[in-house]
Amino acid sequence: MQQPIQFTAALVTANLRKLVRPEKAAFLPKFFQAIPGGYGEGDEFLGVVVPDQRRTAKRFCDLPLSEIQHLLNSPWHECRLTGLFILVDQFERSGKGKLAEAKLRKEIVDFYLGNLPAVNNWDLVDSSAPKILGVWLLDHARERKILNQLAGSEVLWERRIAVLSTMPLIQASQFAEIVRLAQHLIVDRHDLMHKAIGWMLREMGKQDADALTDFLEKHVDRMPRTMLRYAIEKLPEDQRKFWLSC
Repeated sequence: MQQPIQFTAALVTANLRKLVRPEKAAFLPKFFQAIPGGYGEGDEFLGVVVPDQRRTAKRFCDLPLSEIQHLLNSPWHECRLTGLFILVDQFERSGKGKLAEAKLRKEIVDFYLGNLPAVNNWDLVDSSAPKILGVWLLDHARERKILNQLAGSEVLWERRIAVLSTMPLIQASQFAEIVRLAQHLIVDRHDLMHKAIGWMLREMGKQDADALTDFLEKHVDRMPRTMLRYAIEKLPEDQRKFWLSC
Protein backbone atom coordinates (compact mmCIF):
# COMPACT_ATOMS: atom_id res chain seq x y z
CA MET A 1 0.00 0.00 0.00
CA GLN A 2 1.42 3.37 -1.02
CA GLN A 3 2.13 5.70 1.87
CA PRO A 4 0.58 9.22 1.66
CA ILE A 5 2.97 12.04 0.88
CA GLN A 6 4.01 13.89 4.02
CA PHE A 7 3.73 17.64 3.55
CA THR A 8 6.87 19.49 4.59
CA ALA A 9 8.30 22.98 4.20
CA ALA A 10 11.05 21.49 2.06
CA LEU A 11 8.44 20.08 -0.32
CA VAL A 12 6.66 23.46 -0.52
CA THR A 13 9.95 25.20 -1.25
CA ALA A 14 10.82 22.65 -3.92
CA ASN A 15 7.47 23.28 -5.61
CA LEU A 16 8.00 27.05 -5.48
CA ARG A 17 11.41 26.65 -7.09
CA LYS A 18 9.74 24.96 -10.05
CA LEU A 19 7.68 28.13 -10.56
CA VAL A 20 10.54 30.61 -10.64
CA ARG A 21 10.44 33.29 -13.32
CA PRO A 22 13.93 34.78 -13.80
CA GLU A 23 12.60 38.16 -14.88
CA LYS A 24 10.62 38.40 -11.64
CA ALA A 25 13.67 37.44 -9.59
CA ALA A 26 15.37 40.51 -11.06
CA PHE A 27 12.33 42.80 -10.67
CA LEU A 28 10.94 41.96 -7.23
CA PRO A 29 13.89 43.12 -5.05
CA LYS A 30 13.53 46.62 -6.50
CA PHE A 31 9.73 46.58 -6.25
CA PHE A 32 9.86 45.64 -2.56
CA GLN A 33 12.90 47.85 -1.89
CA ALA A 34 15.10 44.92 -0.89
CA ILE A 35 18.06 47.11 -1.77
CA PRO A 36 20.62 48.94 0.37
CA GLY A 37 18.75 51.58 2.35
CA GLY A 38 15.32 50.27 1.30
CA TYR A 39 12.60 49.25 3.71
CA GLY A 40 13.03 45.63 2.60
CA GLU A 41 16.80 45.64 2.67
CA GLY A 42 18.31 42.17 2.88
CA ASP A 43 15.24 40.24 1.71
CA GLU A 44 15.74 37.57 -0.95
CA PHE A 45 13.42 36.62 -3.80
CA LEU A 46 13.07 33.44 -5.82
CA GLY A 47 10.97 35.10 -8.50
CA VAL A 48 7.56 33.42 -8.01
CA VAL A 49 4.42 35.44 -8.72
CA VAL A 50 1.62 35.66 -6.16
CA PRO A 51 -0.98 33.61 -8.10
CA ASP A 52 1.48 30.72 -8.23
CA GLN A 53 2.14 31.10 -4.52
CA ARG A 54 -1.58 30.99 -3.79
CA ARG A 55 -2.00 27.84 -5.83
CA THR A 56 0.91 26.27 -3.97
CA ALA A 57 -0.60 27.30 -0.64
CA LYS A 58 -3.91 25.69 -1.63
CA ARG A 59 -2.12 22.48 -2.54
CA PHE A 60 -0.36 22.36 0.84
CA CYS A 61 -3.21 23.83 2.88
CA ASP A 62 -2.89 21.21 5.63
CA LEU A 63 0.78 21.83 6.30
CA PRO A 64 1.46 21.44 10.06
CA LEU A 65 2.35 24.55 12.05
CA SER A 66 5.78 23.09 12.71
CA GLU A 67 6.43 23.09 8.96
CA ILE A 68 4.87 26.52 8.45
CA GLN A 69 7.41 27.65 11.02
CA HIS A 70 10.20 26.52 8.69
CA LEU A 71 8.64 28.49 5.84
CA LEU A 72 8.45 31.61 7.99
CA ASN A 73 12.10 31.13 8.95
CA SER A 74 13.10 31.03 5.28
CA PRO A 75 15.25 33.80 3.81
CA TRP A 76 13.07 33.62 0.70
CA HIS A 77 10.22 36.13 0.61
CA GLU A 78 7.96 33.82 -1.39
CA CYS A 79 8.34 31.00 1.14
CA ARG A 80 7.26 33.30 3.97
CA LEU A 81 4.32 34.67 2.01
CA THR A 82 3.20 31.20 0.98
CA GLY A 83 3.45 30.11 4.61
CA LEU A 84 1.23 33.03 5.60
CA PHE A 85 -1.29 32.15 2.88
CA ILE A 86 -1.49 28.64 4.34
CA LEU A 87 -1.84 30.03 7.87
CA VAL A 88 -4.66 32.37 6.83
CA ASP A 89 -6.46 29.51 5.11
CA GLN A 90 -6.19 27.30 8.18
CA PHE A 91 -7.47 30.12 10.39
CA GLU A 92 -10.44 30.73 8.11
CA ARG A 93 -11.28 27.03 7.82
CA SER A 94 -11.13 26.58 11.58
CA GLY A 95 -14.40 28.49 11.82
CA LYS A 96 -15.73 29.61 15.17
CA GLY A 97 -18.19 28.52 17.78
CA LYS A 98 -17.00 25.07 18.78
CA LEU A 99 -14.55 24.82 21.66
CA ALA A 100 -12.01 22.79 19.66
CA GLU A 101 -12.16 25.28 16.81
CA ALA A 102 -11.77 28.24 19.17
CA LYS A 103 -8.66 26.65 20.65
CA LEU A 104 -7.22 26.11 17.18
CA ARG A 105 -7.88 29.71 16.23
CA LYS A 106 -6.19 30.91 19.41
CA GLU A 107 -3.22 28.66 18.65
CA ILE A 108 -2.92 30.15 15.17
CA VAL A 109 -3.15 33.71 16.47
CA ASP A 110 -0.47 33.05 19.08
CA PHE A 111 1.68 31.38 16.42
CA TYR A 112 1.25 34.42 14.18
CA LEU A 113 2.17 36.89 16.93
CA GLY A 114 5.18 34.75 17.79
CA ASN A 115 6.46 35.02 14.23
CA LEU A 116 6.07 38.73 13.51
CA PRO A 117 9.76 39.13 12.55
CA ALA A 118 8.90 37.03 9.48
CA VAL A 119 6.09 39.42 8.52
CA ASN A 120 8.54 42.02 7.29
CA ASN A 121 7.18 43.71 4.20
CA TRP A 122 3.92 45.38 3.29
CA ASP A 123 2.54 42.48 1.23
CA LEU A 124 3.23 40.03 4.05
CA VAL A 125 1.47 42.34 6.51
CA ASP A 126 -1.50 43.16 4.32
CA SER A 127 -2.11 39.51 3.38
CA SER A 128 -2.19 38.28 6.96
CA ALA A 129 -2.82 40.90 9.66
CA PRO A 130 -6.49 41.71 8.86
CA LYS A 131 -7.38 38.08 8.17
CA ILE A 132 -5.82 36.59 11.29
CA LEU A 133 -5.28 39.12 14.06
CA GLY A 134 -7.99 41.49 12.89
CA VAL A 135 -10.70 38.83 12.67
CA TRP A 136 -9.67 37.44 16.05
CA LEU A 137 -9.90 40.86 17.70
CA LEU A 138 -13.33 41.43 16.22
CA ASP A 139 -14.62 38.63 18.46
CA HIS A 140 -12.24 39.23 21.40
CA ALA A 141 -12.51 42.89 22.32
CA ARG A 142 -10.61 42.47 25.59
CA GLU A 143 -7.49 41.50 23.66
CA ARG A 144 -7.41 44.64 21.52
CA LYS A 145 -4.74 46.17 23.76
CA ILE A 146 -2.26 44.31 21.56
CA LEU A 147 -2.91 46.99 18.96
CA ASN A 148 -1.49 49.67 21.25
CA GLN A 149 1.56 47.53 21.90
CA LEU A 150 2.20 47.00 18.21
CA ALA A 151 1.53 50.65 17.37
CA GLY A 152 4.20 51.66 19.87
CA SER A 153 6.82 49.41 18.32
CA GLU A 154 9.98 50.75 16.72
CA VAL A 155 9.49 48.13 14.00
CA LEU A 156 7.70 49.59 10.97
CA TRP A 157 5.96 46.34 10.12
CA GLU A 158 4.52 45.89 13.61
CA ARG A 159 3.03 49.38 13.45
CA ARG A 160 1.52 48.56 10.07
CA ILE A 161 0.15 45.28 11.46
CA ALA A 162 -1.62 47.27 14.17
CA VAL A 163 -3.26 49.56 11.63
CA LEU A 164 -4.21 46.88 9.09
CA SER A 165 -5.67 44.69 11.85
CA THR A 166 -8.41 47.26 12.35
CA MET A 167 -9.95 46.48 8.96
CA PRO A 168 -12.46 43.85 10.20
CA LEU A 169 -13.41 46.19 13.05
CA ILE A 170 -13.99 49.03 10.61
CA GLN A 171 -16.10 46.80 8.39
CA ALA A 172 -18.20 46.06 11.49
CA SER A 173 -18.59 49.83 12.07
CA GLN A 174 -16.33 49.74 15.12
CA PHE A 175 -14.10 52.78 14.66
CA ALA A 176 -12.63 53.46 18.09
CA GLU A 177 -9.42 51.53 17.41
CA ILE A 178 -8.55 53.07 14.04
CA VAL A 179 -9.33 56.57 15.29
CA ARG A 180 -7.10 56.06 18.31
CA LEU A 181 -4.27 54.55 16.28
CA ALA A 182 -4.52 57.21 13.59
CA GLN A 183 -4.32 59.95 16.20
CA HIS A 184 -1.30 58.29 17.82
CA LEU A 185 0.53 57.53 14.57
CA ILE A 186 -0.28 60.73 12.71
CA VAL A 187 3.30 61.85 13.42
CA ASP A 188 4.81 58.61 12.05
CA ARG A 189 7.50 59.51 9.55
CA HIS A 190 7.24 56.52 7.23
CA ASP A 191 5.35 56.80 3.96
CA LEU A 192 4.08 53.23 4.27
CA MET A 193 2.37 54.17 7.52
CA HIS A 194 0.85 57.28 5.96
CA LYS A 195 -0.62 55.06 3.23
CA ALA A 196 -1.87 52.42 5.68
CA ILE A 197 -3.59 54.91 7.97
CA GLY A 198 -5.10 56.83 5.07
CA TRP A 199 -6.38 53.56 3.61
CA MET A 200 -8.09 52.54 6.84
CA LEU A 201 -9.58 56.02 7.28
CA ARG A 202 -10.95 55.71 3.76
CA GLU A 203 -12.51 52.37 4.70
CA MET A 204 -14.06 54.04 7.73
CA GLY A 205 -15.51 56.69 5.43
CA LYS A 206 -17.13 54.00 3.30
CA GLN A 207 -18.96 52.75 6.39
CA ASP A 208 -19.72 56.15 7.89
CA ALA A 209 -18.97 59.35 5.99
CA ASP A 210 -19.63 61.45 9.10
CA ALA A 211 -16.97 59.55 11.06
CA LEU A 212 -14.37 60.38 8.41
CA THR A 213 -15.49 64.00 8.27
CA ASP A 214 -15.21 64.28 12.04
CA PHE A 215 -11.67 62.93 11.97
CA LEU A 216 -10.66 65.26 9.15
CA GLU A 217 -12.13 68.31 10.87
CA LYS A 218 -10.04 67.59 13.95
CA HIS A 219 -6.77 66.50 12.32
CA VAL A 220 -6.53 67.61 8.67
CA ASP A 221 -3.97 70.29 9.49
CA ARG A 222 -1.63 67.65 11.01
CA MET A 223 -2.08 64.87 8.46
CA PRO A 224 0.77 64.13 6.05
CA ARG A 225 -0.39 64.77 2.49
CA THR A 226 -0.12 61.12 1.46
CA MET A 227 -2.28 60.08 4.41
CA LEU A 228 -4.85 62.74 3.54
CA ARG A 229 -4.94 61.83 -0.14
CA TYR A 230 -5.50 58.16 0.66
CA ALA A 231 -8.22 59.01 3.19
CA ILE A 232 -10.25 61.20 0.82
CA GLU A 233 -9.67 59.23 -2.37
CA LYS A 234 -13.28 58.05 -2.67
CA LEU A 235 -14.93 61.35 -1.77
CA PRO A 236 -16.61 63.49 -4.45
CA GLU A 237 -14.20 65.77 -6.28
CA ASP A 238 -15.45 68.96 -4.67
CA GLN A 239 -14.92 67.51 -1.20
CA ARG A 240 -11.44 66.27 -2.11
CA LYS A 241 -10.50 69.74 -3.32
CA PHE A 242 -11.85 71.26 -0.12
CA TRP A 243 -9.84 69.03 2.18
CA LEU A 244 -6.69 69.41 0.11
CA SER A 245 -7.02 73.18 0.40
CA CYS A 246 -7.17 73.10 4.19
